[in-house]
Amino acid sequence: MCGLVGFTGHTDVVYDLILGLTALQHRGQDAAGIITFKEHFRTRKALGLVSDIFQERHLPRLVGNIGIGHVRYTTQGSNNVENAQPFSANYPFGLAMVHNGNVTNFVELRQRLYEQYHILPETSNDLELILYTLASELTQKDLKNLSTDHIFEAVAATQAQVKGAYAVICIIANYGLLAFMDPHGIRPLVLGKQTDANGKTTYAFASETTCFDYLEYETLYDLGPGEAVFIDRDFQVHRRNCHVKQPAFCVFETIYFAREDAIMHRRLVAAERVRMGRMLAKKVREANLQPDIVIDVPSSGYFAASGLAEALGIPYRRGFVKNNHVGRSFISPTQKQRDDVVKKKLNPIRAIVAGKKVAVVDDSIVRGTTSKRIVRLLKNAGAAAVYFISAAPPITNPCVYGIDMAVSTELIAAQRSHEEIAAYIGADALIYQSLADLQALYADLPGCYACFSGKYPVDGSNELIDVVAAERLEQR
Repeated sequence: MCGLVGFTGHTDVVYDLILGLTALQHRGQDAAGIITFKEHFRTRKALGLVSDIFQERHLPRLVGNIGIGHVRYTTQGSNNVENAQPFSANYPFGLAMVHNGNVTNFVELRQRLYEQYHILPETSNDLELILYTLASELTQKDLKNLSTDHIFEAVAATQAQVKGAYAVICIIANYGLLAFMDPHGIRPLVLGKQTDANGKTTYAFASETTCFDYLEYETLYDLGPGEAVFIDRDFQVHRRNCHVKQPAFCVFETIYFAREDAIMHRRLVAAERVRMGRMLAKKVREANLQPDIVIDVPSSGYFAASGLAEALGIPYRRGFVKNNHVGRSFISPTQKQRDDVVKKKLNPIRAIVAGKKVAVVDDSIVRGTTSKRIVRLLKNAGAAAVYFISAAPPITNPCVYGIDMAVSTELIAAQRSHEEIAAYIGADALIYQSLADLQALYADLPGCYACFSGKYPVDGSNELIDVVAAERLEQR
């Protein structure tokens, strides 16, 4: 999923960049990078966590009153430093860019860039394709008199060519800071600002409002589908809907990826998860289950579990102790690493679960292996019965928009029946959220539910699924 930040103000922004990325570390743990601009681009990026990559000795070199940053979660391209963001180019202007999402027509774009501009991308990261597509569109403008209209026209042309899900932040050297969304607005991006005692304003873009909470910025608004925002060198904010299609915000953001204290499209993520939990109570009653306690799989399952417990009138208990020094299992790159993370991260509290019928709530079930291990941990700790409850509906279709579940054969709900899944994970009962109930929560916010429904908002997505499946098969 990745996390993005971008700042432009009257003073050096490197500290805000680092602190902002730290607040978004949950969105990517593979690599991190920063580019600032003062006379030329100043870059540092490496594999690992933000706190390991950026030390005090690096800060004097990363000067500049404009900058962008990125934490990476690998879904496209290999996990090496060459694929770490940001990326930059020197023609037709100095451009530096970060993005969150996946380009779905990368083969077509790569061929076009080669045939028309003799550009050969140097990495397997699809951000390069967005960067060079925007650069190629800017070359069509009057380079000596580049206007805001020219920039927005170049963005619209880029959006028309680049298919998939993407939120982008881009420095245009000596001109300003640009951000734009894919035509469906699948990935999140928000604009904020901070005004100092002297009345000087710094503007910022970030993947989540959590970043602004840390830095004491005011959140202004979420960028919408196809929207572009340009903050010029005089710190004037320009907005335009460039290339807009049917909105399709990723519902998995509120289910799992976003932090619970983030506000997305005027909704507190924690409150949305509580609502999901309350809706699950109906399913539990229909199944005639009578759990003694409700627990969560830390930490993304907590608010759904608390909502379920409230609706059922059953005590919520903290049944697992979480090691906070271990990363998020879902975004670990291999299944073995995901299993190792679960093993190191969670320890059941025997005195809480022993002899109890336990309803354990997780955000979702993807491959089933993590769920299986959780059930085993609880039963080994003496639980009399384990009812596994998913706050999300069954995931039956690959995601090609930036979540690492891109092959149907890896999705347990695409391969097995409800009863077979329950047997595989060892649960005494299995409850899923219904897709209809989930969609009812967001009746006023059109979303992308492709991983549950198979209905993809972006044209050509099914072709990419076939490409990815063939690549995975070849790797095996």
